Amino acid sequence: MGTTQLDTVPEPKYWHLKTVLSEALDSDFAVGEILPNERELAARFGVARATLRQALEQLELEGRLQRRRGVGTTVAPPRVGVDVGTSQHGWPGAAGDSWQPVDCTSAVPPVAVARMLDGDCDNEVHVVRRIRVTHGQPVAAELLYVPAASVPDLAAIDSPSGAARARGVLRELQRLAMEGQDRAVELGSARADDAKELDRLPGAPVLVVTTRYFAHGGTAAVSVATYRADTCRLTFGDSGDLEISHHTQERRAS
Repeated sequence: MGTTQLDTVPEPKYWHLKTVLSEALDSDFAVGEILPNERELAARFGVARATLRQALEQLELEGRLQRRRGVGTTVAPPRVGVDVGTSQHGWPGAAGDSWQPVDCTSAVPPVAVARMLDGDCDNEVHVVRRIRVTHGQPVAAELLYVPAASVPDLAAIDSPSGAARARGVLRELQRLAMEGQDRAVELGSARADDAKELDRLPGAPVLVVTTRYFAHGGTAAVSVATYRADTCRLTFGDSGDLEISHHTQERRAS
């Protein structure tokens, strides 16, 4: 059998450099240490800065490096599990939920979300904003879209907005008998709002976990949770449940 064209394609320079840099991170740098600037690194490894940037971006995507606003590029800490398996959670805000409610507003949802809610794209819904913090580190931001029909008694709650309103929406959801949920995960880029919540730069790689909650024969709520891809990895247990692991902030002994 003849050799395919792909077999003859040489390894890109940035990919080889990524391997070299990865080994250097293990041997020459401590967790949390700030890397030298691009000019110094390019000179150290004898490559163009454009090649270096490609390698650094790949290492960030793989979770070996972190770019922090006002700090620079640092060596990422090791990971620890953050479970998001469907079997261990009921409605958002249920007992044991590790998300913190931040705010609640009324707004027209994105078209894709409106379609999942089987609603009119011009109808406003309750939008609950929540944040997930582990070991003092923000690891995810969530927008939970809840139609008014899912929480009909919410009008009796006085708080018009803020965390109190968010908690009210979550409490009302608990009254519904959940019939199931489904979940999808995809790689994306951080929007400006998400980046600010997660202490990252706009456009940073993120993992977007979209969950639909079912009740009364339809979709009762949709959650769009944005996890930091530079600190998270996906694992699948025997049950098929999804677990997201993230880096801790512990430093390696020097």
